[in-house]
Amino acid sequence: MKIFILMIFLIFSLSAQKPQLFLLKTYKNDMNVTGWVMSEKYDGVRAYWNGKDLISRSGKIFTAPRRFTQNFPPFELDGELWTKRGGFEKIVSIVNTKDSGERWMGLRYMVFEVPHQEGSFFERLDILKSYLQASPQTYIKIIKQIKIKNNEEVKAYFIKLTHLGAEGIVIRNPDLAYYTGRKKDALKYKPFIDAECRVLEIIEGKGKYKGMLGALKCDFNGKIIKIGSGFTDKERKVSLAIGSLISFKYYGLTRLGNPKYPVFLRLREEN
Repeated sequence: MKIFILMIFLIFSLSAQKPQLFLLKTYKNDMNVTGWVMSEKYDGVRAYWNGKDLISRSGKIFTAPRRFTQNFPPFELDGELWTKRGGFEKIVSIVNTKDSGERWMGLRYMVFEVPHQEGSFFERLDILKSYLQASPQTYIKIIKQIKIKNNEEVKAYFIKLTHLGAEGIVIRNPDLAYYTGRKKDALKYKPFIDAECRVLEIIEGKGKYKGMLGALKCDFNGKIIKIGSGFTDKERKVSLAIGSLISFKYYGLTRLGNPKYPVFLRLREEN
């Protein structure tokens, strides 16, 4: 009985209430975003600071060392744990390994929102700026926001950053009060469209991939699609469970509404 109680305690000690997050819709060229702001979209691991712990989208508590979070503010933050462009796999390894220790010190918490504070977007960010001026913190960085003069400026900024290896950009209406969910006032602009689908079948590979993952059959909004590229050799050797949720990218739709050139991105953590 004591062992059972201890197991239950450990399970709940590593989880928290799933945060309600604000989410992004997709930017389209015909949208008028003059007067909005834009920033780099960091390809990291999303983390919500609840004033005590860093929490994943699904409510998992990240085991960040105390030295990383000891000067974090007592109010909520939303952002990405990040190292550098193209460093996603390393970030995932750090935050999902229980005893990462010093490896956390190479991360930065790139903050793009101060949830549940009053005022406009910049007024909310100013609350964090004031806190950091009084209590400097090495690991928190506020993401730089650039005011948009016209849509041509958005395209130029997007091209510049993606050529440097960025995942894309984020475009937001800075005048709104904080909200959760997905609205057209917060957009992502990426060189491809990303989406999620549910794994239905694992197809064994051929040739050098014999005995490993060759492709996946997935359910994408009721359509059966096949994804056979984007996997590293390491990912092809790992057993992926039927029913897993994955992210993939594609480049528009066919006339039948199927994703063009779908490419695997990563296994998704359930929300």
